[in-house]
Amino acid sequence: MTIPANGIGMHLYTMREVLAEDYPGTLRRLAQIGYQTVGVSGRFGHSADKIRSFADEAGLSIVLEHVKYDRLADDWAGALADVQTLGAKWAVVPSIPSELHSVEGFRTAAAAFTEAGKAARDAGLKLLFHNHGRDFAEVDGQVLFDILLEVDPALLGFELDLYWVVDGGKDPAAYFRQHPGRFPALHVKDMAADGSWEDVGAGTLDFAGMFAYAAEGGVEQWLVEHDKPTDAWASAERSYRGLTELQF
Repeated sequence: MTIPANGIGMHLYTMREVLAEDYPGTLRRLAQIGYQTVGVSGRFGHSADKIRSFADEAGLSIVLEHVKYDRLADDWAGALADVQTLGAKWAVVPSIPSELHSVEGFRTAAAAFTEAGKAARDAGLKLLFHNHGRDFAEVDGQVLFDILLEVDPALLGFELDLYWVVDGGKDPAAYFRQHPGRFPALHVKDMAADGSWEDVGAGTLDFAGMFAYAAEGGVEQWLVEHDKPTDAWASAERSYRGLTELQF
């Protein structure tokens, strides 16, 4: 099995330097490489409406936008309206503040996600959470990330960042199997032998082994990401090939 072409996207954090110089041109070039979808992370002075127009002109679909945790309590309705304007279906909180990295803090976040998820549902959207490695820390016998899995699946899903799951000592495939349907979007970034970031397919992560259970996990979008590419365009092209050539 291979990844469907309309499921291969680019999370635009990877392209932030070139986006700052030429947002519409960057989207056009990503489409030329073969990407069909994007996840928005940073607007670089452009409105949601303008970014939607750039994507439409490039023939790309915007599937999600990252929205800071603070906005859950500060104009969440406005954030959801922007996601609607972009034509996306997922509003993604990219991280939980450091001061909440405790069992009590994650339970506070879970309660906030529950209420925000209800508002997202009412707006015809879905709330997702994007993980980092530290979210898998075990505190008082409790894996912090797993607290969020207790939220009603109708109200909270996950944009699972595969690199950070492995960095946190966990197995993405196990999450797919144990919590079916919770992971509609992925951040696909590879890990170099020294633990740093690598282009997809050029590192050490067993993506084929993970993706064998992607259907169980509910995966719809495989979004490429590289946190610090030396050359964003070379990385984008190499990672696209790595995903399209993958068999699982």
